[in-house]
Amino acid sequence: MDWDKLRIFHAVADAGSLTHAGDTLHLSQSAVSRQVRALEESLNTTLFHRHARGLILTEQGELLFDATKSMNNRLEAASARIKDSEEEVFGELRVTTTTGFGTLWLAPRLANLYEQYPNLKIDLMLEERVLDLPMREADVAIRMKEPSQADLIRKKLMSINMQLFATPDYLRSTRPIETMSDISNHRLICQSISSTQVSAGKSLVQELMLNDIPSLLTVNNYFGVLQGVLNNLGVGVLPSYVSERFPNLVRVLPDVSSGDVPVFLAYPEELRSSKRISAFRDFVQEEITDHRRKLRAQAAS
Repeated sequence: MDWDKLRIFHAVADAGSLTHAGDTLHLSQSAVSRQVRALEESLNTTLFHRHARGLILTEQGELLFDATKSMNNRLEAASARIKDSEEEVFGELRVTTTTGFGTLWLAPRLANLYEQYPNLKIDLMLEERVLDLPMREADVAIRMKEPSQADLIRKKLMSINMQLFATPDYLRSTRPIETMSDISNHRLICQSISSTQVSAGKSLVQELMLNDIPSLLTVNNYFGVLQGVLNNLGVGVLPSYVSERFPNLVRVLPDVSSGDVPVFLAYPEELRSSKRISAFRDFVQEEITDHRRKLRAQAAS
């Protein structure tokens, strides 16, 4: 099978348009169309349904697109390894983690990474879905549980837990919170039980709900929960690390917290020698060391 025709087919399938694929490939629309027709003839099948608004893959086209995606990901992995030089860290690094951890812990620290490696291009993908690292949906992941996928290098970074926080203004304006049952006099801000989240956080929320809470605000990520807390809407269930970046928040019921949540860094075995991966891994570990030092300083003060 002609790889050049497959390359053009992949671009068309990815763009959903002959014109857009031609722009990407620096080919005319007619040249792209001829190559796609030639591929269809060689396979004796139709790969696209053609209509006025663009192109849609047929069932046979979907099968071929799955194969070319896999080939393309492998080529990107090989290209990444080749481009990593002995001395420099540059190029794109695709990092995936949860919305909460990415917005509240990782993103505010990235200035330190860019200061060391100004030519690095980071694509930060924040979502609760677990991306497939071996299939190169991302290069490196920070996850709130140990990854189960094969062919991954994984390292436990730290443990966190979920705690209760509120602002001083909110606490001054409302009834005191001295025991778990006092939560029933306050609005609780937390992730919805039905949303994707760490099991320890869900267990804590379920325990809090036993107190017949009359007013509730649920959000589908911890960044949204934090915004509710900062705007004095109530008591929020948040990761322990928010206390470093928001030191004015008050820990409510200090004896109440979730179980430990392990935080893992993972990346594909084939990227073991990547300079970009090494730079990111070392950066995260240095930030965690600094984070722990600040927590010890807070505890001592």
